[in-house]
Amino acid sequence: MFSYRHAFHAGNHADVLKHLTWVAMLRYLMQKDTALWIVDTHAGAGLYRLDHEHARTSAESDAGILKLYAAAQQAHPSGQPVPEAVSDYLNLVNGFNPEGICRFYPGSPWISQALLRPQDRLKLFEVHPTDARVLQRQVEELDKARQIEVLRRSGFDGLRALLPPPSRRAAVLIDPSYEIKTDYAAVLDCLEDAIRRFPTGNYAVWYPVIGRPEAHALARKLKALGTRLQRAWLQAELNVGLQPDSSTAARVAQGRTHGSLRASGMFVLNPPYTLATQLRDALPWVMDVLREPRGATWRVVTQEG
Repeated sequence: MFSYRHAFHAGNHADVLKHLTWVAMLRYLMQKDTALWIVDTHAGAGLYRLDHEHARTSAESDAGILKLYAAAQQAHPSGQPVPEAVSDYLNLVNGFNPEGICRFYPGSPWISQALLRPQDRLKLFEVHPTDARVLQRQVEELDKARQIEVLRRSGFDGLRALLPPPSRRAAVLIDPSYEIKTDYAAVLDCLEDAIRRFPTGNYAVWYPVIGRPEAHALARKLKALGTRLQRAWLQAELNVGLQPDSSTAARVAQGRTHGSLRASGMFVLNPPYTLATQLRDALPWVMDVLREPRGATWRVVTQEG
């Protein structure tokens, strides 16, 4: 079972995939002047200290953002330059670390607010009482606070009230903890309801790749949903691989705890047409940096609507 509070996992390899993809999506969507509504169904606490107790409990950022951050400052072993999407993502993270040392990691709401234009709006759902209070306090300190609303309720239920948005443009990130098995079905129900209410919205779903049956079926069901509703979709997965001494029992355990999560994916409905190319350029570089000695892989699959 996963830990609900994201502070324990901030900046891990799953965050790298999720936020790299999210930044690329928002950059594209913000090329158009019309206001964009950004909705985060499971926002978390906002900004995380990577040197504080929660983050150091499992130290997942060491093999995620910190490793990527360091690699970008050096020559890549293959001689390849840092891909544009990776560079853009790292520059955004660097904006929260002006001293050049990565102590702070922006969660998805903080990435979104950093990119907000004056005409845009950001809706943040968070049910965990502690994280919701922290998020609210952080938002109140922002110059952009009037553009941001923190909603202390389930994003699965609350999203429907926001669609379609007044501007008729929305980017929605759905990334629950999957702490309980019902989250898998809730993601599908939420996404299907959202796409029926607002078919032209841009929807991104993060999911873990683990040995649980519900997780194994989720990616397949997401693709089937997109195909049935005749919407274009994109699936991207990153697997950082295993240590060479991982036994069968250890590999099973790695599918049961978030702290040892080895792979995750992003599913995007109505993806920007540039996104597949950007991820196919970025993920091989990211994988080479973050990979363990055995079994690292990546893939990007698309289908037109």
